[in-house]
Amino acid sequence: MAPTLESPSVQTTESTSKGRYDFSNLEPYVHPPETKEELPWAELVTLDLEDYDRPGGKERLAKQLEHAVHHVGFFYVKNYGLTQEQVDRQFTLAKHFFELPTSEKEPFEVNYKAADYNGWRRRGTGASSTPFNNIEMFNIPKFTPDFAGKYGQPDLLKAHLPEIEVFQRALHANVVLPLLRLFAIVLQLPDEEYLVKQHTYEKKSEDHFRYMLYHPRTEEEWKAAKYGVGGGHTDLGTVTLLFRQPVAGLQILGEDGNWTWVSPQPGTITVNLADTISHLTGGWLKSSVHRVVAPPEDQREYKRTGLLYFSRPHNDTQLLPITDSPVLEKAGVRPRFDKIVTVEEWVRAKQTLQLNPDIAKKRWAERGDGKVEVLAGFHDQKYKE
Repeated sequence: MAPTLESPSVQTTESTSKGRYDFSNLEPYVHPPETKEELPWAELVTLDLEDYDRPGGKERLAKQLEHAVHHVGFFYVKNYGLTQEQVDRQFTLAKHFFELPTSEKEPFEVNYKAADYNGWRRRGTGASSTPFNNIEMFNIPKFTPDFAGKYGQPDLLKAHLPEIEVFQRALHANVVLPLLRLFAIVLQLPDEEYLVKQHTYEKKSEDHFRYMLYHPRTEEEWKAAKYGVGGGHTDLGTVTLLFRQPVAGLQILGEDGNWTWVSPQPGTITVNLADTISHLTGGWLKSSVHRVVAPPEDQREYKRTGLLYFSRPHNDTQLLPITDSPVLEKAGVRPRFDKIVTVEEWVRAKQTLQLNPDIAKKRWAERGDGKVEVLAGFHDQKYKE
């Protein structure tokens, strides 16, 4: 595990850190109670990252991961180098951000047409929009010169940017990079750092940290939204890190064609593999299909708050299958695009569909078979409801 990060580059003044937005003046976030309903929970492996630096630890963890990364695309990690207090403080910031009046969030709204996703995204936006769309989010890019001064934040978050940076950098160093080394071991790559070199923090990439809120819906609204069952999708990056959220709703599609629920395991981060790591392995590493559906009835009154970190390769990375993996060579994997595509091109193409409902509706209708070409011969599809 990487050592705990101590001092971020972002500085703040005593007047802001000790003022109205100090944690002593912010009501702490309290998680809703877990559901009492019996649900078909997914059986997922849990990696203990404390084992990572022990003798033989990486090999043991990679062995644990083999089936999950090839067949499931989901797993948990624990002991990831952040305290529960640090996690709770981020949930508190998310709570208070979403409680800000719209007028304080509007100046930071994303540029939908440009397929930019950093900043605030209001309810009712995006390709999955319905009259009752209930998702609100705020994305924070990496703390690197490429993004310096490009995006603003409301005063609430400005007062805590140093702590947010520490949190984001710790996720990258303590979780993302160790997982990439484990993936390299699973793929039997001669260079354990192969994937790490494509995911360094300082070089430009579209990693971002997200506060996310699913607002409660009425029964009428849930019915109009088909209870969320049509929302199956894959994420577009390398891995997505999701902190424990007790309000059930996340489901994954198994190889048997059945949806199962992801349970809120204490002290863990839920990890799912996404599209770019799948592109880099010709589909051998599985980009998991998942969705968020209506919570069980005993949780429907609660807001569902999420903390997430999305990791992606450097923007100039070419999405071609890795050539020196005996595992991929044996599987006979092939490129998934008709031409050479970079991560930057891929992100822009997929985000254009995700953020612009008019464009998405037209593009999905072109084929009429439940598929849409995202880029260079690669298609997204509608998944089983």
